[in-house]
Amino acid sequence: MTENKDKKIYILIPAFNEESQIGRVISSLKERGFTNILVINDGSRDKTEQIAMEAGAEVLNHIINRGQGAALRTGIEYLRETATPDIIITFDADGQHRPEDIPALVDPILKGEADIVLGSRFLKEKSNIPPIRKLVLKAGILFTNFISRINLTDTHNGFRALGKKAIEKIKITHRGMEHASDIIDEIPKNKLRYKEVPVEIIYTDYSKMKGQKTSNFIKMGIKIIIKKIS
Repeated sequence: MTENKDKKIYILIPAFNEESQIGRVISSLKERGFTNILVINDGSRDKTEQIAMEAGAEVLNHIINRGQGAALRTGIEYLRETATPDIIITFDADGQHRPEDIPALVDPILKGEADIVLGSRFLKEKSNIPPIRKLVLKAGILFTNFISRINLTDTHNGFRALGKKAIEKIKITHRGMEHASDIIDEIPKNKLRYKEVPVEIIYTDYSKMKGQKTSNFIKMGIKIIIKKIS
């Protein structure tokens, strides 16, 4: 990673009922030197809040479960108002994302080459994505690229880095998983320079169980279309 110790890098983690994973996720980030960690506890009914705090993260709470998009919006707005971050990394709470991939996400921003950097599961030569999920993801990518008029290899990966301009300009309106399309829409709208970098996603039985069902992707697509024509 390009050396720039003056840059304030924050890790933003939306979490819902992640008591089995959140402590390990936070510890793995801190071991890599990422100490500015904000967890948005999105109405969890388990010990997510307690474990995240004990692991050393700052925690904000939603009283009820509002959705991942709403959690990210809360976190970005809070950091924008209180911490003036140079970079925000959005990071999943279920252990799918690898801290060792963060330097590749951050580097183009530090070098002044991009305002937002998106992690892609499809830029590596070999992919560990389960076949059915890969098919569904590919369909979603084609759909989002068509709707947003942008060309990306991975449109619904939650592993991304936002630089100062993206932090200031991007507005998330969907409360649920559709927020990923909001972020993609904001790139051309705000003339943000973007780049994709390869990342590896860790698929475990737990993460696959927590993942989106095919029916949810269909519902998500319908919501996006309704928003576009309304």
